[in-house]
Amino acid sequence: MSQTEKLQSALILVAIVIGLLLGQIDWAAEKASGLIVPALMLMLFGIFLNLPLVRLGQAFQNYQVLVLSLGVNFLWTPVFAWGLGAIFLRSSPDLWVGLIMLMVTPCTDWYLVFTGIAQGNTALAAALLPWNLLLQMILLPIYLLVFAGLLIQVDRALLLQSGVLVLGVPILLAFVTRRVMPHLGSGWRQIPLKLATAQPLFLWGAIAAMFASQGQILLQRPDLLLKMLLPMLIFFGVNFYLGQAIGRVCRLSYENLACFTCTTLARNSPIALAIATSAFPDRPLISLALVIGPLIELPVLVLVSQRLLTMRSYRSASGANR
Repeated sequence: MSQTEKLQSALILVAIVIGLLLGQIDWAAEKASGLIVPALMLMLFGIFLNLPLVRLGQAFQNYQVLVLSLGVNFLWTPVFAWGLGAIFLRSSPDLWVGLIMLMVTPCTDWYLVFTGIAQGNTALAAALLPWNLLLQMILLPIYLLVFAGLLIQVDRALLLQSGVLVLGVPILLAFVTRRVMPHLGSGWRQIPLKLATAQPLFLWGAIAAMFASQGQILLQRPDLLLKMLLPMLIFFGVNFYLGQAIGRVCRLSYENLACFTCTTLARNSPIALAIATSAFPDRPLISLALVIGPLIELPVLVLVSQRLLTMRSYRSASGANR
């Protein structure tokens, strides 16, 4: 991993703190919400520009982990998230929708970092990334219509418009850029490449803007954090031990198990938030739920990566004693 990737989790926490501090300044909080979608669109442009579609096929080199991770992320997790909301957030439908949006979007960035920290199979994790990204782009609107539509009024036209803006425009621009780049001069060719290289900066900017836009409400309503805490901890706990059980049954190597664990636990709150701010502008609690997500998720992922390393040491010691 590069030095930036090694520091990714720490820099995300710094972005959260900066966002919370800026959120206490009225003019900064007002402007911040308008920066989230542009920052994420630039981040996604960089992802798509750097995303070789050949990786879609590379994931089939380990089809077992591919099938298992996609099954957990896109079949089990949506139903599980709905059930957690029904138990803990029945009186808060907006938080319930936010929980669903958070849980049905597997991560496409920092799960790579935590896989690396846990000394897992980072090459396999990178090969899973395009599948996680493309499937959530296709399925998130469907999940919202199926699940959120039972809880709140969903404007289908606005939802479609949000998906096209946040997801469709970056992938179209990346496709066009890749087509025309070979015909550009060396100077012009550097512009999209530099934008792609700056992808982590756009992610940190989006996270800071997330917390700046909702920071005042979050600090004024700590009860909302408490409402989200228990269902999210149960989600991470159940999915972690479910992953361990699947790993034992399928006899996954430690490296593949660490990759599988990280990709089924880490969530993509920035993209979900971009959709929420565009599709549900009059329901700020949905966005707030997605802002709360990383506050709980990141410490959990730190603990999970350390727990995985302990398991790795135990496996190594057990193997040496045989």
